[in-house]
Amino acid sequence: MGVSFILDGMELQALNGGPQFKFTEAISLFVKCETQAEVDELWKKLTAAGGRESMCGWLKDKYGLSWQIIPTVLGELLADKDREKANRAMQAMLRMKKIDIAGLKEAFNG
Repeated sequence: MGVSFILDGMELQALNGGPQFKFTEAISLFVKCETQAEVDELWKKLTAAGGRESMCGWLKDKYGLSWQIIPTVLGELLADKDREKANRAMQAMLRMKKIDIAGLKEAFNG
């Protein structure tokens, strides 16, 4: 019914509430990635064997758990003081499924 595990040095506990409780987007995991290679690797693994891609870096794994896989550079671009550049990065991200760092930077730089 329950499991304890350590993830990145933090002890977590999970409970199996039974089949009447399904995963929804109300519970999701957010992963910050430093590189495109890291984004690509996690995306590939999490969408394998029945996972589903969604928009803006969101996906569901084969169990139906929602994940958002986001490169750290996205936050930097969106927080830029030049709101026109930041908006171009946002508009590019809104058209992406898996976030593409090069595409974000290209849009940001115009």
